[in-house]
Amino acid sequence: MAAIFQEKGTEPARLLLDNAALFTTGEISAPVLDLACGYGGNGLFLASRGLRVILADQSASALAQAQESATKSGVKVDTWEIDLEREGKDPFAGREFGAVLIFRYLHRPLIPGIKRSLADGGLIMYETFTVDQPRFGKPTNPDFLLRPGELMEWFADFECIRHFEGIKADPPRAVAQLIARKPV
Repeated sequence: MAAIFQEKGTEPARLLLDNAALFTTGEISAPVLDLACGYGGNGLFLASRGLRVILADQSASALAQAQESATKSGVKVDTWEIDLEREGKDPFAGREFGAVLIFRYLHRPLIPGIKRSLADGGLIMYETFTVDQPRFGKPTNPDFLLRPGELMEWFADFECIRHFEGIKADPPRAVAQLIARKPV
């Protein structure tokens, strides 16, 4: 399966690698959604571990590359080309996921739908930039940066498994991270 991760942008995030034991086929029965997945590195990693995965992104070319990487490696994933920021539409209506992965993406209006779409006992793994990020580089637009404590506030009704907010190295960046479980 190592061949999956030789393509540009397909390396799984350190947060996911360090907490991969949370994602087992026995524990997660509904599909895992890798939201705004780009080339799908996180979802491809979980698919290589036997989980059902849906890669969601607005970029048809990124999804095609992710699908090609999966096919070359004998891993099955589903893709979902979706504009997550389309006004007036809940892209998660009628869908249920065993886990949702979100890395380096923030669109605040999606949070209620994400929470509703998680199955009882489902996991959220979220990592994105905070308002301290501009001192390290992009993004700099406050619409794409979490305020202090904002991520924890959104999921206060979930069981917190892991939380971090601050500066990470290699590369230097200001992030908030959360892994939480939706109550049963």
